[in-house]
Amino acid sequence: MNLTERDKKHLWHPLTQHKLHDTMLPIVKAKGAVLTDDKGNDYIDGISSWYTSVYGHCNDYILEKVGAQMQQLDQVVFSGFTHKPAIELSEELIKILPNNQEKLFFSDNGSTSTEIGIKMALQYHFNNGEKRNVMLAFEDGFHGDTFGAMSVSSLSVYNGPFEDFFIDVERIPVPTEDNIEAILSQIEELVNTKAIAGFVYEPLVQGAAAMKMHNAEGLNKILQTLKKHNVLLVADEVMTSFGKTGKYFASDYIDVKPDVICMSKALTAGLLPMAVTSCTQQVYDAFYDDDISKGLFHGHTYTANPLACAAALAGLELLQSTEMQDNIARITASHKQFNEEVKNHPKVGATRQLGVIYALDLNIKMERYGNLRDKLFKHFMDSGVFLRPLGNTIYILAPFVTTDEQLQKIYNSIKEALEIV
Repeated sequence: MNLTERDKKHLWHPLTQHKLHDTMLPIVKAKGAVLTDDKGNDYIDGISSWYTSVYGHCNDYILEKVGAQMQQLDQVVFSGFTHKPAIELSEELIKILPNNQEKLFFSDNGSTSTEIGIKMALQYHFNNGEKRNVMLAFEDGFHGDTFGAMSVSSLSVYNGPFEDFFIDVERIPVPTEDNIEAILSQIEELVNTKAIAGFVYEPLVQGAAAMKMHNAEGLNKILQTLKKHNVLLVADEVMTSFGKTGKYFASDYIDVKPDVICMSKALTAGLLPMAVTSCTQQVYDAFYDDDISKGLFHGHTYTANPLACAAALAGLELLQSTEMQDNIARITASHKQFNEEVKNHPKVGATRQLGVIYALDLNIKMERYGNLRDKLFKHFMDSGVFLRPLGNTIYILAPFVTTDEQLQKIYNSIKEALEIV
């Protein structure tokens, strides 16, 4: 029995209706920007395997560092103990985070990093003797699949059956040149009528909303207004962090810095699961008390796993290297050139780009998960390119090590798709 048939016996895959899609493609190897299946076919990983493997799959330098750590310390409880990889990672992360960040709380994945950010916002006010139980979030946001993260998300395709169980959330549109004054008025009304504890937002790019982008100036005005009312700012940078937008963090484009930042995905270069929620000294101080109940009683078994910390440390070294920064600039420029070739195509409705993130909307109405989207996906895979269209949006977020030749193959597959869609 082959791998595909063995998979069907027991496995339940994410984001999958198995009655409609019961066959999974076995991937047996990955290196650089290339995935290889069990029949020897290669696919350029045009989305860095959900925005994680940005330095390339099985990066030799990261494997070497994690292998060495594996011989020394594999796992230890992080409550009551500490270890060198976590300490070093905290020191290196603080160097590149926005300069108001001081403390780091480890967890396992992007959803939990956001969950912790929400808890920080709610408990911050509770510890300070103020009852604020409402969160604020953008429309069309996505922040994860745990209950707090789902609550602040608003993509019903993921959340529908659970909405009766959510925490209380108010929503505002993302800013445009036309609506910013209306949003600011809405915020003023909300903070005067609702007990708003925190604002959870994806800065500049909403990933699951099909790479929907908004401008830094408008977001800055929103953050300024919320800051005046002591609303904690929780930036979900799970997707946008570690170089993808052209800066280390999307928040680097914005004057008003978050109180809390959520990180995962590329944090460990896609090698191992781990997340970090950072915060300011002011946030941390609200939990620092003789009263034990004011502590943040949240924990995960693999919190600050030493191997994951070693992977993250190696990734940070690569991110800050001249070679990797040059690669980011090269891919950014390449996307701009490709955009000039396709933006006026009759099948293209709109395009947008920030750093290595590029998105193209087809001017065709499509379901997020439907037959036409599946046809597009099959076309890309048949072309040797792994892209996952989100409805009528085709986007690229390839590893920073993707070569010019590989990029061209991705672009060509998209241009071919425009002719057959």
